[in-house]
Amino acid sequence: MIAETAARLRENIQKVIVGKDDIIDLALIAMLCEGHLLLEDVPGTGKTTLAKTIAASLGCTFRRVQFTPDLLPSDLTGIYYYNQKAQEFEYRSGPIMSQILLADEINRATPRTQSALLEAMQERQVTVDVATHRLPRPFLVLATQNPIELEGTFPLPEAQLDRFLMKVAIGYPDEEGENDILLRFEKSDPLVSLQQVVQPQEIIQMQSDVRQINVEASVRRYLVQVCRATREHEEIALGASPRATMALYHTCQARAAIEGRTFVIPDDVKIMTPHVLIHRLIVNPQTRLRGRTAEDVIREVVDTVPVPVEAS
Repeated sequence: MIAETAARLRENIQKVIVGKDDIIDLALIAMLCEGHLLLEDVPGTGKTTLAKTIAASLGCTFRRVQFTPDLLPSDLTGIYYYNQKAQEFEYRSGPIMSQILLADEINRATPRTQSALLEAMQERQVTVDVATHRLPRPFLVLATQNPIELEGTFPLPEAQLDRFLMKVAIGYPDEEGENDILLRFEKSDPLVSLQQVVQPQEIIQMQSDVRQINVEASVRRYLVQVCRATREHEEIALGASPRATMALYHTCQARAAIEGRTFVIPDDVKIMTPHVLIHRLIVNPQTRLRGRTAEDVIREVVDTVPVPVEAS
């Protein structure tokens, strides 16, 4: 059922997003894991369009917030105001009380505003004054940041980066894909006529079902060994946390589910590890000076940890 629903969603999103099937799958995996995505890429690669397309396909409420240095935490979470007619304080919700929130250029807001997202992303609730409000489900934060323009930005602290399930880059389309984009958007925007294909309640049920995907003991131990290897690697100053291990575990379950399997295989671990760990690791300065990136080190770790084999 999960694979069929995911295929239906993927096909619908592909009507707008061209040639990025792997990115679509990662977004679906994040949603099934009740996680959040950090999209780091240059402007114009389709980050906003992806968020709007997912929201339209699910029939979810969608809000976009342009993060700027003068954005306040209350601009996200909402405020209590005094209603003179009712003679009492009432809560006016902010854009965070939506099912899909696009936090555009999140690193342009001050750390105080960035931290307003922490409670929402981790606990699915916001606290305003002394009152706590539950967020609607499903709830997905898609945050974007531009890796090129760093002037006037506030880099996300490690605590906040760790709240994002995955960090991905959409990247430029290939020549054929870019040509298809021109043809598809030539006369109209396909997003305008995009139809809802899945109910939000179906996604909530799928989120529960994904947790039932089987992870055999040897595969689970392989996953743990990959994460632990990052803490012992000489080129890594800060390795994967236990939260990262849990994130990798759940994303592997979700990937197996959308592939139509009821069990996780080692290839799931290999494929998901770079996306889940890349923003959680800090490589040594000497490693960066040698031109090696966190992704290079992660792939080396994955290649060196022995893969479990099926007994004959």
